Amino acid sequence: MPVHTSESRQVGRAGSGRGVGLGLALGSAVAFGGSGVAAKPLIEAGLDPLHVVWLRVAGAALVMLPVAVRHRALLLRRPALLAGFGLLAVAGVQACYFAAISRIPVGVALLVEYLAPALVLGWVRFVQRRPVTRAAALGVVLAAGGLACVVEVWSGLSFDALGLLLALGAACCQVGYFVLSDQGSDAGDAAPDPLGVIAYGLLIGAVVLTAVARPWTMDWSVLTGTARMNGTPVAAVLLLAWIVLVATVLAYVTGVVSVRRLSPQVAGVVACLEAVIATVLAWVLLGEHLSAPQIVGGFVVLVGAFIAQSSAPAKGSAEPVASGGPETQLSSRERAA
Repeated sequence: MPVHTSESRQVGRAGSGRGVGLGLALGSAVAFGGSGVAAKPLIEAGLDPLHVVWLRVAGAALVMLPVAVRHRALLLRRPALLAGFGLLAVAGVQACYFAAISRIPVGVALLVEYLAPALVLGWVRFVQRRPVTRAAALGVVLAAGGLACVVEVWSGLSFDALGLLLALGAACCQVGYFVLSDQGSDAGDAAPDPLGVIAYGLLIGAVVLTAVARPWTMDWSVLTGTARMNGTPVAAVLLLAWIVLVATVLAYVTGVVSVRRLSPQVAGVVACLEAVIATVLAWVLLGEHLSAPQIVGGFVVLVGAFIAQSSAPAKGSAEPVASGGPETQLSSRERAA
């Protein structure tokens, strides 16, 4: 009869928590992946990209308002975290991404945005001043080379340059999403509640976007009609409901909780699936077909992002991390779960 020590039970519980975290990260990738496909028909129906972003964030903030009231102490305890999450992880990512997809295909915008796992290495190397490995550098090179194929640089940058810059801006803001989502993950009971962080992030994002988007100038009549998804009419209000409830509330909740259970590195790798999901959905639902070189380039971007992210040092490590190394170790919070 096997003997179950306290250590084996802790490892078992940690492994179970890690499995839940991976499931949540996958669910978040699926939910986020559907945002562009639902938003683009609204933009093409006449809504400004910033207005769609405002509707998305303000609607989600309204849904999460009771959670914000419950965790109002966070305003005094972690004001900088809440402000950073609202400005970068909510307003910055969504505004840049939606503006990008109004100018370039959804799949291309997401692939550019998912240079973020490689950009995390810049944070690790130059801000945290921790060394990175050759494998991580290789991942960055692969991601950059794949991106060159996606945008078809040999044809003179066939995509809108501003659209590409906006997608890159979304990538930079997404680095903030992963870094800020992990804040306090090793603080035990003192860690800020992830739902409270999301709720206030959405509220702060909504306030900022209200000033920028000026929703009082929006053509509200678009929401009472239909939008065309590759020629098929769909009620605009249904698309908006999907964007708010699934692609925002559900996506952020599952995403932040998954980062807390895993790490920014591991969650970032799983999140790369969002680009694949969004590209496939855009192909099927919007008819946005990518060429063979673009598909190959997109695959290389994701492989490079995977290598770069999985080679980033784990928290507290002062040594370069080999590919597949300490990022797979459990955080102190997981070991105590």
